[in-house]
Amino acid sequence: MNHTASSSAAAGDGLPPVERRWAALAVLLGIALSNLSTAVVNIALPDMARSLAASDAATVWVVNGYQLAAVVCLLPVAAMVEALGLKRLFATGLTVFTLASLVCAVAPDLGTLVAARVLQGAGGAFLSVAGVALVRMIYPRHLIGAGMAWLAMAVAVPAALGPTFAALVLAVAPWPWLFLINVPLGVVALLLLLRTVPGSVRTRHRFDVPGTLLNALAFGLLVVGVGTLGSGDTGLAVAEILVGLVCFALLFAQQRRHPSPMLPFDLLRMPVFSLAVLTSSCSYTAQILAYVSLPFLFERVLQMTPVQSGLLITPWPLTTAIAAQLAGRLVVRYPAAVLSSVGLATMAAGLLLMVFLPADPAYWQIAWRMAVCGVGFGLFQTPNNAAMMTTAPASRSGAASGMNAVARFAGWTLGSALVTLLFGLGGEQGPALCLSVGAAFAAAGAVASAARRWREVRAAT
Repeated sequence: MNHTASSSAAAGDGLPPVERRWAALAVLLGIALSNLSTAVVNIALPDMARSLAASDAATVWVVNGYQLAAVVCLLPVAAMVEALGLKRLFATGLTVFTLASLVCAVAPDLGTLVAARVLQGAGGAFLSVAGVALVRMIYPRHLIGAGMAWLAMAVAVPAALGPTFAALVLAVAPWPWLFLINVPLGVVALLLLLRTVPGSVRTRHRFDVPGTLLNALAFGLLVVGVGTLGSGDTGLAVAEILVGLVCFALLFAQQRRHPSPMLPFDLLRMPVFSLAVLTSSCSYTAQILAYVSLPFLFERVLQMTPVQSGLLITPWPLTTAIAAQLAGRLVVRYPAAVLSSVGLATMAAGLLLMVFLPADPAYWQIAWRMAVCGVGFGLFQTPNNAAMMTTAPASRSGAASGMNAVARFAGWTLGSALVTLLFGLGGEQGPALCLSVGAAFAAAGAVASAARRWREVRAAT
């Protein structure tokens, strides 16, 4: 990395064309790997349960561990950006993610696999926080739109192709290969990053140790408590949830007194912004409830193969990608809150249609229902994200982006924990119960989005 390129990037003019392409490849590859890791694991959960001699409810912690670690780390990692610098932050995340992928592949038991997934989730949080800002640094001002478009592709394509990719891998190899694939690609991305991405100016920043600990305890105990409910130990579960809520209260109190709080109170005091955050959390809770439970529905209840399961899930993310592009055009003409409400109502209807599948459904009967869910999610996603970013002042776009990630991971984490609970309570009916609860969360998100529109109309008059 030469001094001229580094100075150019620091000035906000991006990198020279050749270096920009290689640097962008490094960042986008890291983002794509973290999103692919989330998309492929769900399909393999039944195989993991069989090979590791674990229960379905316990195996769901392969998903829970990743999501929990990510949501716990997001706020503290965002607070570390100025102290570590974007390049070092992203490199740290990529290193942790790649090493954890290797441990996942060789894990001899479920406990080791879950622990490795926790490390993977922490690495994913680093990548999520630093990725967008690095793209902004790499591309010159007049090409920022192109950079963000590539970033969107790095998120959407793995989500769309993940289930199919996992199904194809599982057709010829055991599930550890879903993690081994990350290792050489992660090493390539890290080497490219170190070679091409310039360092950034770091500032002295006092790390908020009390806030970080309270953040971890609050999210961790609440999610673990919900999962413990599924094991039947109600007393322990209630204690974990209550202590988690107390830690949340202490975190809010501590952050309000902190000179540089991790929580953006100025944004959360805006009703339209806070309702957009709530809408996002509800939608992602519904999404993960479906994504985690559907492989069990297809493979355990309907007796399908992992390949068939992956192919049948694929219509959801594919139609999401198409509907998201359409929603990006519609949001110019129609209020984001209205589009989000319509989208989540459609998603809720699709989930309920999945609950009432025929006893022996044809593939097309499943595929069109999955497409309805995907269209609804796509209609919601783009307008809601746009609303969150445009409601916040331009100077607070970083904080708004951070809350967007927190809402997403918080929803995923809560949804994963609820799967554990509902599988424990519902037995063979667990997948159908998860889809029903997912529909309820999607409907709640539609109501929250409608309330946002009511606030906007009221403010305008």
